[in-house]
Amino acid sequence: MSLQDRIDPEVRAPLDGLLGAFPGGFNAIPDIVARRELVAAVLAAGAEGVPPNDRVTSEDRLAPGRDGQPDVAVRVYRPAGSSGTLPGIFYIHGGGMVLGSVEMEDASAAMLTEMVGCVVVSVEYRLAPEHPFPAAPEDCYTALCWMFDNAAELGVDSSRIAVYGPSAGGGLVCAVSLMARDRGGPAIRMQMPIYPMIDDRNATASSHEVTDVGIWDRAGNIEAWGMYLGDAYGSDDVSHYAAPARATDLSGLPPTFIDVGEIDMFRDEDIDFAARLIRSGVPTELHVHPGAYHAAEVFAPTAALSQRIWAMRVDALQRSLFS
Repeated sequence: MSLQDRIDPEVRAPLDGLLGAFPGGFNAIPDIVARRELVAAVLAAGAEGVPPNDRVTSEDRLAPGRDGQPDVAVRVYRPAGSSGTLPGIFYIHGGGMVLGSVEMEDASAAMLTEMVGCVVVSVEYRLAPEHPFPAAPEDCYTALCWMFDNAAELGVDSSRIAVYGPSAGGGLVCAVSLMARDRGGPAIRMQMPIYPMIDDRNATASSHEVTDVGIWDRAGNIEAWGMYLGDAYGSDDVSHYAAPARATDLSGLPPTFIDVGEIDMFRDEDIDFAARLIRSGVPTELHVHPGAYHAAEVFAPTAALSQRIWAMRVDALQRSLFS
């Protein structure tokens, strides 16, 4: 049975439509600026006719740069009509370190705000290749510290803040959790790296298996890591803040929830990372979803599989943040 035949039929339909319009997928477009514009246009077209979420309010702010770093834009979401102090989620968008924005994941951030019942701060970090490592994790760490430092003004309980992100955002979740541990704070209640991009070595079985699904396959991943790491790519001189799978010590990290699709090239590196967290004494919950490709729940949000995926995440966040 081919990889395509193993995809859940409900989530396969939009993937087939995308590949019909763009053979080879987004990564077949060589110019990174043109690729970003196309991804943004496709996502915007998919959102046409969807009314704005009036159950959530949002505002754009700036987190002042730290240690000579530039200021970092953030978007703050809150359930409409809510008052008092709520738990918080620090949200890091995906895009392989080279794509994505706060705006492109606005709907997902607003949905988590509403479904979990919390304040969400989404960070606009700098992208490669214009801004290679360590720009992205430093931006995220700056914004995370800002969220903690301004928790009272934001109406956030600083003792109940989770860090959430998909794909590259998931890798950055792991990176900022390592940075917070190594730099003495802030204290993160929970980390939720979603199908995280964490290993630049591309050596696992799934990284060789998933080559032509059309959504973040092996060639695109290798290209993105090269843009992100520059001359360090493929060497022994790659920081674990860039590729968290390279970390030799995972002890002291916050309780972790990881999910990944069965047909995702990140599957095996994520399973391996979860197993290492468990062996390091970190409470860890892992879900591998049969029939799911990378970001299937984003491309087919109404599918039963996607609804199960979102329900598991919301349940885990609520258990952690409201317990």
